[in-house]
Amino acid sequence: MKNTIKVQRAILDLTQDDLAKKIGVSRQTINSIEKNRYVPSTVLALKLSDVFQISVNDFFTLEDDD
Repeated sequence: MKNTIKVQRAILDLTQDDLAKKIGVSRQTINSIEKNRYVPSTVLALKLSDVFQISVNDFFTLEDDD
């Protein structure tokens, strides 16, 4: 799965730590999601959607091998 969380953070001028605090996770969790080492839960994805004010499908996309 690919994601554009880093891009969305930049649009809102948020650091990984800022975003982590907004959704109640660690900065390391945000880093792991951005580097595709961790797939977030549905609840976490919806929290990200709320912060970015866009659909989950707009920042997460499936790849052919998913």
